[in-house]
Amino acid sequence: MISYEPLWKTMQERNVTTYTLIYKHNFSPYTITNLKRNKSITMNTLEKLCRILNCTADNIVEFIDDGC
Repeated sequence: MISYEPLWKTMQERNVTTYTLIYKHNFSPYTITNLKRNKSITMNTLEKLCRILNCTADNIVEFIDDGC
């Protein structure tokens, strides 16, 4: 299972809001909704988040073993 919990912590640490992502960095509200619902995103979106937040992928997403 995908979790974006690290993203929300990283954003808080760097004082970046979803409003900033949408209106300053041109993220679509649909992408933000996908992140909030732990849905998959593209690698381009992941790269863009890494550049904006000056971090690596492990500061944005984690994979949780769902026991399968």
